[in-house]
Amino acid sequence: MTTRELMLVFCILVLDQCTKLAASAWLIYGVPVTLSPLFSLTLLHNEGAAFSFLADAGGWQRVLFIGLAVGVVIYALRAMRNLAPGWTRWGLVFIVPGAIGNGIDRLVFGYVVDFVHLHWQGWSFPAFNIADVAITIAACALLLGMWNDARHRTEVQN
Repeated sequence: MTTRELMLVFCILVLDQCTKLAASAWLIYGVPVTLSPLFSLTLLHNEGAAFSFLADAGGWQRVLFIGLAVGVVIYALRAMRNLAPGWTRWGLVFIVPGAIGNGIDRLVFGYVVDFVHLHWQGWSFPAFNIADVAITIAACALLLGMWNDARHRTEVQN
């Protein structure tokens, strides 16, 4: 990992943890603070994965998700060693602080602290945090990397 990539990982991780601490200190659990018709800050605790998947599983999911976070970080760091700059590398760079940030929450609290809530009239998107944003950026970059790789292989074959 280059110094620039390491600095980005560190900045995302610090931003994630600081915003979660601020949300936990300043917001009342479950009470939205509406900032616009589209955006509220609502402190929630997610014991599951994305969209609260397995949130009611009884506690074993905590160990599973911590192990998954550790595995993802190890895989990403190892995969980056021989990977040239590009979408795939940036996807791996962004997934590291996302996995670490949510992994820290699970390890320390037993749940992930979410607080960003997007909504419009009757529609509502599940609350999320900065680590989730990093993971989403990572997924998009990894998909673009796979698409570019597939397109390049097709061009080489023709």
